[in-house]
Amino acid sequence: MVIPIFTYYTFLTEWVKSRRNRIALMSILWGISILFCMSFPVDFGENARIELRIIPFLLGTLYGGVWPGIFLSVLIILYRLYFGFSVGFYNTLLVLLFSLPVILFFQKSFARSKKAKRVKIAVGLAFYYCLIGLTIFGILRGFTIDYLKVQSIHLLFAVVVTWFFTVLNETIREIYQLRAEMENTEKLRVISELTSVFAHEIRNPMQVTRGFLQLLNEPELPNDKKKYLQLSIEELDRANEIINDFLTLGKPTIDHNQRIDVSYQVQRVVNILQSYSQNHNVEIKTDFLDNCWIYANPQKLNQSLINILKNAIEAMPTGGMVWVGCTSTDDGYIKICIKDQGIGMTRAQIDRLGSPFYSLKESGTGLGMMVSYQIVRSFKGKIQVNSEEGKGTEFIILLPRIP
Repeated sequence: MVIPIFTYYTFLTEWVKSRRNRIALMSILWGISILFCMSFPVDFGENARIELRIIPFLLGTLYGGVWPGIFLSVLIILYRLYFGFSVGFYNTLLVLLFSLPVILFFQKSFARSKKAKRVKIAVGLAFYYCLIGLTIFGILRGFTIDYLKVQSIHLLFAVVVTWFFTVLNETIREIYQLRAEMENTEKLRVISELTSVFAHEIRNPMQVTRGFLQLLNEPELPNDKKKYLQLSIEELDRANEIINDFLTLGKPTIDHNQRIDVSYQVQRVVNILQSYSQNHNVEIKTDFLDNCWIYANPQKLNQSLINILKNAIEAMPTGGMVWVGCTSTDDGYIKICIKDQGIGMTRAQIDRLGSPFYSLKESGTGLGMMVSYQIVRSFKGKIQVNSEEGKGTEFIILLPRIP
């Protein structure tokens, strides 16, 4: 049972970049773990067997999803069939029949939850699985004192071991995420040092060059030369925007947070980008809830929202619709949704969003999205991204709500 966990974080996270391939390989590893558990059970008479297949089956389904759960269930049934038809086989079949739908029902909630809730869900499902097994086996074979003793010990042991392995997996997962964050922090530190040395020195000659280009743009110039001058000025402006992003990342942040209404700020951002969206044949639809109050810096919040909304507009080269909404959640957050009908992203692309120098645009630097992530984190918020290739992307920004 330990092998899949350590194999995943030691090898698969480094070597296998595709999430689909990771899930497939982990399903195989959990399947091998199940086969070992079922091959070396504890026999206690009359062909009654006790083993801990529940743990790799449960963890494989909760962390993998629907298809790994179905694969592991079929593997259990087929391997149990190898031992022949018996009461134990029918017990296995019935337990899976009653347990798998319940596990899959809680799987999505498990995937969205934090460590403490994940542990509770896993332990609760392990208890339910063992209780179903105890009940069905007792109905098929009859209840006896010895049987209840053995099954009670099995239930207790399965629950404790499930708790241990879930905590172990979540702890290793947190360490891995912390390492990834430290790597990003180191990259940001390098950017900060480079920014302090070069940014201002680069900007000064650029401004001089831009000024002379504007002076050269006289009315009697041929149209093609005017076009070249305008393109040169636009490229200098774009380079200046990149330098501004560098400066935003490099300079120390001073908190000027205040109590602000998110709905008002989001509406301001929509108004700012209204003409930009019209030029791209994109319509913006809004749905705001009143009194969405948070504690934040309004300028920084607007900068983050402009970056994300601008990306949503640019993700639809042939035009389309963008939905922007603001509402409150039951768990104490203000939720800002920005959803487009654009080209969408793969899971691997979503996982790299906000990383230094990663961009899906040919001429992009990735700094704008990195700044947006940094700003949201500075407000103790978080960004969730849902996307599917060819169907669009939804950004969900969650910020702590205040009265």
